[in-house]
Amino acid sequence: MERRGALRRLIAYAALLAASALPYGVSTMLAPGRAAAKRNYLRPPGALKDDAAFVSACIGCGLCGEVCPPRCIRFHTRDGGLKVNTPYIDPEQAGCILCDKCMEACPTEALTVIPRDEIDMGIAEIDQSACYPWVDKGICGACVSICPLGGKAISFKMWNQYRPIIKDGCVGCGLCVEVCPHPSVPIWVVERSPKISPRV
Repeated sequence: MERRGALRRLIAYAALLAASALPYGVSTMLAPGRAAAKRNYLRPPGALKDDAAFVSACIGCGLCGEVCPPRCIRFHTRDGGLKVNTPYIDPEQAGCILCDKCMEACPTEALTVIPRDEIDMGIAEIDQSACYPWVDKGICGACVSICPLGGKAISFKMWNQYRPIIKDGCVGCGLCVEVCPHPSVPIWVVERSPKISPRV
């Protein structure tokens, strides 16, 4: 009799364990992974550089998005796979103003407070074949005037007051992408080459 009772309890515990794992399995099926965009896909400032480590450290609490003044931080939903509820920034929608609030609010090591000049979200890149001043289709300079880091991140090419060039001091905040008036957005943020690190 005792053996039968123990067997029933064992089966019940196994069923309970399987039932408790079911939501996790279903959630990953409902939110299949999707390839990350090659451009304009940024982690918030202060994020761990290794994306797998960032996803593992982030608990999906949403505090970084709650404290973000321009509401540029968004969260993966059905497109995220294992990245569901992790934050990202799409600068075509809204760029980061480098206010540091998200880094201060994060309760884990996913986002850590670092000096503004050492933030590395990527680096801006300009398609000179589409940028208005570079193809002599007008005067712009929106990207240069909006940059929170000024001349150490982006400035005008010497001898031509309106053609923007990206410098090593760019931290990839994406404000230049947000304000670009060209329909094709010829400026975007890409992953920084290992050789280049933001200048302090």
